[in-house]
Amino acid sequence: MIEIKNRSDKKRLRRIALASQGLLSASPFGHGLKGVRNTLNHLGYVQIDTISVIERAHHHVLHSRVPNFRPHMLNQLLENGDVFEYWSHAAAFLPIQDFRYSLPYKHALKSGQTHWYKNPDRKLMSEVLAKIRLDGPTRSRDLQSETEKRAGWWEWKPAKRALEQLYMEGDLMVTKREGFQKVYDLTERVLPSNLNSMMPSMEEFAAYLVEQQLRMYGIATSKNFTYLRKNADLRQAVRNLIDEQISAGLLEQVQLQNGELYYIKRGVFENPLPRVNKRVLILSPFDNCVIQRDRLKAIFDYQYQIECYLPEPKRQYGYFCLPILYGDEFVGRMDCKAHRKTKHFEIKSLFFEIGSTGIESTETNNLEKAKRELDAFYLAFVKAAQHFARFQGCDFISVTKVNSAHLKGLVGSIPIDE
Repeated sequence: MIEIKNRSDKKRLRRIALASQGLLSASPFGHGLKGVRNTLNHLGYVQIDTISVIERAHHHVLHSRVPNFRPHMLNQLLENGDVFEYWSHAAAFLPIQDFRYSLPYKHALKSGQTHWYKNPDRKLMSEVLAKIRLDGPTRSRDLQSETEKRAGWWEWKPAKRALEQLYMEGDLMVTKREGFQKVYDLTERVLPSNLNSMMPSMEEFAAYLVEQQLRMYGIATSKNFTYLRKNADLRQAVRNLIDEQISAGLLEQVQLQNGELYYIKRGVFENPLPRVNKRVLILSPFDNCVIQRDRLKAIFDYQYQIECYLPEPKRQYGYFCLPILYGDEFVGRMDCKAHRKTKHFEIKSLFFEIGSTGIESTETNNLEKAKRELDAFYLAFVKAAQHFARFQGCDFISVTKVNSAHLKGLVGSIPIDE
């Protein structure tokens, strides 16, 4: 067993996690369309989210890892059959080669398990399916217009629910998106014919989850492997596999100072420490690196909660605060909004953690060194903000509020050009 005893050991864990996430180097998975495909294959999923105060989460996650990423690339991969949409722990884009691992949940829904809707209307589902079989790819709004043409045939909301249930049960797939609108078609017409679509055994599914989590994050608890999956048999299969791999010398345990146990592939902890660039990354609240909040807190000592779902009086940091990563530490968060009509990127507030990488702490024997570190962070943040604002299609940036006494220079405007 590996025991994490000091800051150096913790830093090693952080570097392993960030390197596995593709957040330590500028182009870990390549550029352009190939880089997007490689990123999705490595991460295993990218979560889809509807919030649009800035670029949507699925675009944001890829922007953080793929130089010259453009939103149309994701839809291109969807149309090419390289990725598909389905439920992971949430709605997500997933690599098409992992399609068979979506089948157990689809089978469970067909067998009566509830996802969104209890007692789905099977007769209406058959009618919607027949319409799509005859008419071809369909959007939910097409069902609405059909209702208007033929009043009394369908009500739109039940028809939309039927469409979504057919998608969740696997009879339909998303073939492309038009804007943010999903276009559905029959699975048999969308799925590549050469793809393995056999139902995995419980043991195969467990092996897939363990390999995925260790590939995309480096370390994981038994809970992380089955994050938000409620299948008791699957959880037991994962525990059995972990025990087998520890006995076979393929995995080893890592114990944090609080006693919490993680698992890591044997030998990874002893590998040379991954190098880190002192750059700032502005991450999505739904980024693969931060979405499992317990792991984020345990490894990075960073407490994070997205507050857009809270009533405004209960928000501490703002509606849509984004985690800020500097090197191998999370150093703060910023609440922002892209005003697309005026091409204005508004940073409403910036919060920096006390003591993070010397940003707030000036109690040091070497004040000159502290000043250099602060200046380096300032420049790195400005560069990241400029890059991020351009990604939003914005031409200028304003900063309203900063909680750091040492970074008040950020208040005002940041030029968009480097």
